[in-house]
Amino acid sequence: MRPPQGIRRMRVLLLVMLLLIGIINYVDRSTLAIANHSVQDEFGIGPTEMGLLLSVFSWAYAFAQLPAGGLLDRFGPRKVLGGGLLLWSVAQAFCGVAANFKQMLFGRLVLGVGEAPAFPGGAKVVADWFPRESRGLPIGLFNTASTLAPAIAPPLLTWLMLSYGWRTMFVVAGVAGIVLALIWFAVYRDRGQLSAEPGPVAEPVSLREWLGLLRHRSTWGMMIGFSGVIYSIYLYLTWLPAYLSSERGLSVADTGIALVVPYLAGTLGMLSGGGVGDLLVRRGVSTMIARKVPICAGLLLGGLCTIPVALTPSTALALVCISASQFFMNNASAGAWSLATTVGAERITASLGSLQNFGGYFGGAFAPLITGIIVDRTGSFVIALLTASGIAIAAALSYAFLVRRPVGLDPGKSTAEQRRGADGRG
Repeated sequence: MRPPQGIRRMRVLLLVMLLLIGIINYVDRSTLAIANHSVQDEFGIGPTEMGLLLSVFSWAYAFAQLPAGGLLDRFGPRKVLGGGLLLWSVAQAFCGVAANFKQMLFGRLVLGVGEAPAFPGGAKVVADWFPRESRGLPIGLFNTASTLAPAIAPPLLTWLMLSYGWRTMFVVAGVAGIVLALIWFAVYRDRGQLSAEPGPVAEPVSLREWLGLLRHRSTWGMMIGFSGVIYSIYLYLTWLPAYLSSERGLSVADTGIALVVPYLAGTLGMLSGGGVGDLLVRRGVSTMIARKVPICAGLLLGGLCTIPVALTPSTALALVCISASQFFMNNASAGAWSLATTVGAERITASLGSLQNFGGYFGGAFAPLITGIIVDRTGSFVIALLTASGIAIAAALSYAFLVRRPVGLDPGKSTAEQRRGADGRG
């Protein structure tokens, strides 16, 4: 049965807003990388201090995932996602007026904390507004921000910096986020706030219930498996330009052109990963299996595509395999977020998604460091790429064999009823 026209319009509006929030999220992460040398020169710092500025965001972002999910499930996306967007945008603007290294470090830390609710919040919104069998495509669309923004950000931010200075670049990006946060507060309403919504409002998730999620083997399988997804994506995100220039001998101009294709392939992977899961559900496959197929297949095929990248002497073939790997890895990423919206009850969607995201970024954040150490010691990317391939295949096994049962079932229903619902049969 088709939903009312008002609900359909609201879904479209929310997807547009989530996509914009995701793009702002990734653009704000990119500003320091673009302004790297300018910030070093102005503050009189070296590569070590710059490395700290770059890494403090990742660790703050990873650990802030832990409370973010519980807060989203307890207070709703309007307050928590909107508050996070406002907080990180203010922090971004603050970095533009920072007077010294310590102030910039503080701003980057707050930026990481503020950005934490973004993607679990998006999963929560999709779980609240879309039926289980149709959540994959909207999740994939929202997550294309992670591949579109890295393609959009460099030319846009570089133009801003060269035209008006690096400080203005930070402030403009921050102000854009503040405006978007105000629009979010004005437009979005949590489903439970709408008087026309039938049925009882779910009880907020308690700390005991949140901790109880860690007793499920499926939760750990998602956390471990997603670390393999993020490891592979982050390896290419952080090291691909250096790989193409040093290992393949491409010029700066050729590298910039070559980077576009993997990002486009990743965007298509995001869309197809969610769509494949939806299609399988509509064909009668249980939701658990349907959501795991693009994850496991994406990780396995993405890991296998990375092997010829390491071993082939052909630059053209390497670029084709890099693009294929990005397609399959982002296919797995969209599938993983879709799984988080359907493997458990709606009331714990954000909690479960944030735990998966914590595992992903805690493990995946090691990719730039491990890759740098291997390249430094061996003088090439071969071992680093083969390592990433092995990690991706191991992550596929984690999803396949550890994620077997629904998570965080509602106490008001029988176990059989809840499993039928989580499997898409009820």
